[in-house]
Amino acid sequence: MKRSLRLTLGAALHDWPVFERNLRGRGEGGGHWTRIANRRDRIRVGPGGIGALCEGRWTSRLHGCDVFPTLGRRLMARALEEWPLTFAERPIEARSAAPARATPDVSFVIGHRGLERLPLLSVVLASIAAQADASVECLVVEQSESPVLRERLPDWVRYLHTPAPARMPYSRAWAFNVGARAAKAPVLAFHDNDMIVPRRYAAELATIHRRGSEIMNLKRFVFYLDQAATRRVLAGGAISGAPDKVIQNLEGGGSVGVDRDAFFDLGGFDESFVGWGGEDNEFWERAAERSVWPWGYLPLVHLHHAEQPEKSRRDRRTAALLDERSRIPPGERARELRARAFGRAEGPDPPYRAEGAA
Repeated sequence: MKRSLRLTLGAALHDWPVFERNLRGRGEGGGHWTRIANRRDRIRVGPGGIGALCEGRWTSRLHGCDVFPTLGRRLMARALEEWPLTFAERPIEARSAAPARATPDVSFVIGHRGLERLPLLSVVLASIAAQADASVECLVVEQSESPVLRERLPDWVRYLHTPAPARMPYSRAWAFNVGARAAKAPVLAFHDNDMIVPRRYAAELATIHRRGSEIMNLKRFVFYLDQAATRRVLAGGAISGAPDKVIQNLEGGGSVGVDRDAFFDLGGFDESFVGWGGEDNEFWERAAERSVWPWGYLPLVHLHHAEQPEKSRRDRRTAALLDERSRIPPGERARELRARAFGRAEGPDPPYRAEGAA
């Protein structure tokens, strides 16, 4: 991407020193990679110096990484050095001869549709199978006219199918709600099918949950790989080089941990949202009424895929719905959603049906 001299000089004078100070730091006195941000961002450090919160409602890209890809490469390498990614065919408990625990520590809930992203999902599942110091289960909710994944998933993955009418847009909210009802763990990790997690992700969710938090957003940065880097990972190669972009402030997007009882009390995800986006922002507004851990300190890696054509066509409608729903007090929204009996296998109530038939 061509950059003006002014942007390049600004990044060199303002962003580069921030990166250097925090990439080299290892503690409170010397800075830390989680505190890297854009020059106008306001950063708050978490309790005990754990994690960082970038104030602001919306996601943003790290400008320094866009101008100087080497900064993105060094940041990703530094984060993954501290929080390594590993892969396995089966979770530790599934590999052991000992009886599996009746209740796992964390239930990963993943929505999915179609075969195009199955290679990405397979790598994501391998990162979940490699989780250390916590017992996990994983539920994949396939939303389609007919089941196509059932025989294509590892046997340790719990498979759910929700029949979807023809031409119905994908509903992330519905998939998550259906999975949540079937999950067993006290902590639910609502997770996208293109996000690789470090091997202690579940253990960190369980730890923060035990300390009293009900809503946990532990991701500080999401490193987006380009097409070539994703191909290498799918072929069994290491994650290396410069990410295509570095994103912060995903809040409820990508992956978020939620106390199971709190999730149902909040009314789950709003199934009025179909397609991509909006449902995570709306849920985060209601979640703010609970005990929230917003200080991110973990890296996640996003695998490349083609943009969904439905996504761009629905941006305005999604933004308008989010604005409309945000005018209603969070507690009132939660009561309304609980009354809708969300997460039913046969599908949500209108306006979902009307939206899907359009």
